[in-house]
Amino acid sequence: MTEASPLRGRRVVEVLATSAGGVGTHVRTIVPAIRAAGASVGVCGAPATEQLFGFRAVGADFRPVGISSGLNPVADGRAVVQLRAAAAGADLVHAHGLRAGLVAAAARRLSGERQRPLVLTLHNALQESSGPKQKLLRAVEGLTIRAADLVLAVSSDLAVNARRLGARDVRVVPALAPPLAPATRTRAEVRDELGLDDGRPLLVAVGRLHPQKGYDVLFDAVGRWERAGSLAPAPLVAIAGDGPLEAELADRIRAERLPILLLGRRSDVADLLAAADACLLPSRWEGSPFTAQEALRAGTPLISTRAGGIPELVGNGAELVPVGDAGALADAVVRVLGDPAHAAELAEAGRRQAAGWPDEQAAGRQIVAVYRELLGAPGGGSP
Repeated sequence: MTEASPLRGRRVVEVLATSAGGVGTHVRTIVPAIRAAGASVGVCGAPATEQLFGFRAVGADFRPVGISSGLNPVADGRAVVQLRAAAAGADLVHAHGLRAGLVAAAARRLSGERQRPLVLTLHNALQESSGPKQKLLRAVEGLTIRAADLVLAVSSDLAVNARRLGARDVRVVPALAPPLAPATRTRAEVRDELGLDDGRPLLVAVGRLHPQKGYDVLFDAVGRWERAGSLAPAPLVAIAGDGPLEAELADRIRAERLPILLLGRRSDVADLLAAADACLLPSRWEGSPFTAQEALRAGTPLISTRAGGIPELVGNGAELVPVGDAGALADAVVRVLGDPAHAAELAEAGRRQAAGWPDEQAAGRQIVAVYRELLGAPGGGSP
């Protein structure tokens, strides 16, 4: 191997479960760097992930493996068999998320290739549940984390939990969002599409319509400033994303007559952020959220909860509020929209924070260095 091709002749397999956002985008982002280091790359995941993210288009060999988002012994058994075949002969397997990690660990045991390194990236925390299900999920979490040779955590809180559960080696490696393409429409054109009158503020949220994202709390906050009349004219909130809560949220918008638009899944996030007066991220938990990264890079003031890895990611580049506190979220929106100077300072602080993040190339080199280390390539340490 040469310095220019540190992984020449190696085969790496990336594994992910069902994904509609950050995890799939992250995997697609690192594939070119791994290939540039000389390795061939396989990606294994649900067929829908290839349709969404186009792994083949960046040079990966995609194999469908039906890893679902929830525990299912029958489906999981099939996925283990599928992954065992797809990863046969691989030098290293990198699983993204606990579901993928569980299947990858079982496939390695079944194949007998126990010397093949297994890397696990933790992108999300387990969302709280209760009773026997919670006990089972916690047990699976611990088993999966201990099975990995190396755990990469996208935020420090995930790393702390992995160490507590007995991980052999844990490192914090944030998942970085690829830069958005430049906006293609003007602020006025986007606002016209959304039916906004001149001078009416636009607030944008981007993310899956899922309980983790805290949209119920956002709706409570909107109701608060609507009843109080503390913002005039009252802002329009536009949410870009789809997911299991779509019907429930739409019903609530109608019932409470809230000034909120559900835009569905969008490919023009750059346009929306450029037109917005602020971006909202009311999540109950996040690791290294792409929405926060995209807002700070765009210079759009960000109002977010202090969930998970958000504070270490954004620094002083966002207005942060407690998780689940609709009153604090409403107050923060009033503060930012009511003080243009403060909003401008927040936007500039966000740009400065984003300028200090590694770029895609640096992130790719970091992953390649980890693989090289685990594979015992020249210049690497022992795992």
